[in-house]
Amino acid sequence: MRVALLIMAVLSLGPLAFPQIKTAKVTGGKVQGIVEDGISIFKGIPFAAPPVGELRWKAPQPVKGWPGIRMAEAFAPGCVQDTGMAKMMGAPVSVSEDCLYLNVWTPARSVREKYPVIVWIYGGGFSGGMTSVPMYDGKKLAQKGAVVISIAYRVGPFGFLAHPELSRESGKGSGNYGLQDMIAGLKWVKANAEKFGGDSKRVTIFGHSAGGMAVSMLSASPAAKGLFHHAISMSGGSFAPPRIADEAGQMVPSLKLAESQGEAFLKKLGANDIKAARALSADEIHKGLTGFSEGRFWPVADANILPGDQYELYLAGRFNDTSILIGTTSDEAGTFSPKPVTAAEFEKQVRANYGPQAEAILKAYPHSNDAEATRSSKGLMRENTFAWHTWAWAKLQSQKGKGKAYVYFFDRHTAATPDGAGHGTDVPYAFQTLTGAPAKEDAALSDMISSYLVNFAGTGDPNGEGLPEWPSFSESDQKVMFFDEQPSVRPIPNLDKLKALDGYYSWRREQAKKART
Repeated sequence: MRVALLIMAVLSLGPLAFPQIKTAKVTGGKVQGIVEDGISIFKGIPFAAPPVGELRWKAPQPVKGWPGIRMAEAFAPGCVQDTGMAKMMGAPVSVSEDCLYLNVWTPARSVREKYPVIVWIYGGGFSGGMTSVPMYDGKKLAQKGAVVISIAYRVGPFGFLAHPELSRESGKGSGNYGLQDMIAGLKWVKANAEKFGGDSKRVTIFGHSAGGMAVSMLSASPAAKGLFHHAISMSGGSFAPPRIADEAGQMVPSLKLAESQGEAFLKKLGANDIKAARALSADEIHKGLTGFSEGRFWPVADANILPGDQYELYLAGRFNDTSILIGTTSDEAGTFSPKPVTAAEFEKQVRANYGPQAEAILKAYPHSNDAEATRSSKGLMRENTFAWHTWAWAKLQSQKGKGKAYVYFFDRHTAATPDGAGHGTDVPYAFQTLTGAPAKEDAALSDMISSYLVNFAGTGDPNGEGLPEWPSFSESDQKVMFFDEQPSVRPIPNLDKLKALDGYYSWRREQAKKART
């Protein structure tokens, strides 16, 4: 009788009564985590050697092993960056050049389980971002049935400095160390996911903003082939031709341009060569960013990690074909506090930046008065930075790939965002990390979005029991899931604007081809 009562008592406790994965033997040695609310959490696991000294501006090297059991209870410092964004987002402000660490949240009770794996890549304009941001806590997603892993990568000049000397040193170009960090992290996931009850054959890469752009870059990178099986991008995508000057809506610089910017940066630092630059402290390099006006640091079209124009790579079928789930918010530009413009200023800017496609752009973006011009200026930034890239990606995947494309449009209005959903406002809905006491409607929307994501990570299809049907996107049927007060499937918004920009980017691709010949 006592045995029966004991069994009943244990069963009544539910999943928390069963053993958790508290230690794991991973590449480098053993780690020990903690357990919270039925989820095993491991923080600060190294996945590569510290990229310091002679390893600065080199591809990540194999992790150095450690004796005994390494406690994995706290986040490692973020990669060197300005800490203002970290403070704003409630993250610890500790930064270091020794920053290549990752974190794991797993619901698994044993290594024999096969949960889908979601690998998070943070945003931050490739100049900031860190895994310790509270918004990115993976516990809630893990509770829905996924192993969640967040990986760090070098940012700013540490992650994306190109230079002729570095290109000669590697023999394969330079400037993509941050992307190489992500790839090293994915190789670690492939080798170690099953130690945490994850399925290494069901890995989904998931990023927002620069992280979402990185997801699209990895989707076109030969170096990432076979390392993931599904892709989620929130407000990301990189389908414009490489930049050779200051072309509107083009972010990825050509290797030649990036190398010249790298030379200018080292000159500003007073370093005559890479050896002298590697001898500088991380703080000296970071301080050198102040007043630097030769361009920002960004992933580079190096003909290696990024072989070239992603649009052309997809047209040629040269990409990592997976199902994709991608989308944007309705007021992306609002988050960046754009300045008001007059109707005359808007027209002048468009004519200066969009060449022979300026008339089509002006026709698509009303600007008969200053208020209208300001709204159109915000809209144009939204489309040329985020929405067109997402639309182009969805079209190309549905045309050229076997994996399906699912597209969303996040348009949740609040008292704080009366003009629409700002850049990044969808992220806490995905992670179920809304702060304070969210309204019932917001909690329900967050539950819906996170369920779609976990379903997608498991099967490559977001649909599941109790959720509105989300159809895949195709060029002939451009339907997207609207996430707002009444979530439902509707035609893609702003199609006239997307088509106008499509003509512009088509022209830019032709110009780039002529420049190459």
